[in-house]
Amino acid sequence: MSIPNSLTDRPALALRRARATEFFLHAEAIAEVQERLLDVNRPFTSPKIVTSFPKIWQSLGPTTPDDDVLATGLGQNDLIIHALSLHWANDPVGQLVQCRLGLAPDGMFLGVMFGGQTLHELRACLAEAEIEVSGGLSPRVLPMGEIRDLGGLLQRAGFALPVADSFTKEVRYTSAFHLMRDLRAMGEANALTARLRTPTNRRVFARASEIYHQRFVGADGRIPATFEFICLTGWAPHESQQKPLRPGSAKARLAEALAVPELALRRDEDETDVRSTPAIPRNP
Repeated sequence: MSIPNSLTDRPALALRRARATEFFLHAEAIAEVQERLLDVNRPFTSPKIVTSFPKIWQSLGPTTPDDDVLATGLGQNDLIIHALSLHWANDPVGQLVQCRLGLAPDGMFLGVMFGGQTLHELRACLAEAEIEVSGGLSPRVLPMGEIRDLGGLLQRAGFALPVADSFTKEVRYTSAFHLMRDLRAMGEANALTARLRTPTNRRVFARASEIYHQRFVGADGRIPATFEFICLTGWAPHESQQKPLRPGSAKARLAEALAVPELALRRDEDETDVRSTPAIPRNP
């Protein structure tokens, strides 16, 4: 299936992934997935893992590549995990729809992907350095979705009981060059279709490293790199699932039930469950 105006150069991405040697962020994602499955407290007998790193994820079940067309079958799985690759999808809604169609009724979908706060420090420093040195900007870091937008994709894809939440992981590096080296080792280096195809002036990276250190260096002399993990959970529709009440069908006012004044009630605008975890010291 060809996708016009694709964001990701899939052959280039495949080449970068084939050279990957560093998987500590995948280990973090696997631990999160295992914890969430334990919370569900339900046996899964026909799982499928969508990933380009089968050796890393195969402990959770049979794997299939994250191609544009997924080999998940039709209604054959009671669990599908999209494993830290949805952020590279040219058609993320299409990927989610295929996952839903691959689930049996009441089957569970669990997707883990990088979110919009990922590498925000590097993104800002590279942009400033390139403008300063070259007088312009080029695509260097993959644009990633925000949690509210990504949660909406679950609904568009037809999942029941959709939930999106996130947590962040901070990794500390000696310099921006060590971070960029690690990104290449992860298979997460620039694979954008619109990327520059000519060598970048070395002064851009040198200046970006200087800015990064000036703005973000910590007391330990290292710089932080933020990785935001967004977790998407949904279920293939089934008649046994809870249904929301029809608007206006309540028989009592919430203020009365809580014994508080009506005006004291307000909607919390931030429904995201964001958890922070300890930094991982890195010394590549």
